[in-house]
Amino acid sequence: MKMKIRGFEFVTKYADQGLDLPHRETEHAAGYDLAAVETVHFAPGEIKLVSTGLKAYMQAGEVLYLYDRSSNPRKKGLVLANSVGVIDGDYYGNSGNEGEIFAQMMNITDHAVVIEAGERVTQGVFMPFLVADGDDNVTKTVRTGGFGSTGK
Repeated sequence: MKMKIRGFEFVTKYADQGLDLPHRETEHAAGYDLAAVETVHFAPGEIKLVSTGLKAYMQAGEVLYLYDRSSNPRKKGLVLANSVGVIDGDYYGNSGNEGEIFAQMMNITDHAVVIEAGERVTQGVFMPFLVADGDDNVTKTVRTGGFGSTGK
């Protein structure tokens, strides 16, 4: 059996629905396209969490960055509200939500916008990260949840 290094899995709720895991569209693409797993309706100016139904596993010293798809603002009138999503390695499988990845999207138009289930919303890029010299002052050893959960 091949050792898991980095990749995507569906959280339990979506695991047996025959959905496709993210993939890169071209050989030289850095990003894996992540799609909405459910249809989401946005009122003008509204911010909502869009579920991908995914969780991501990776090695120590790696992170998954979520970036907006370049066509979202022009074609859909949507932007990733927090500019870049940061999916830490310890988010995977946490007891609060299994590590489910959500995109925090904002409708920047003056009309309603819909993201259909299966529509690509972000691209995920796995990257290494560095830490500062000395004591990092890590204050929490076990993660539970996301979107500000480490600052509670």
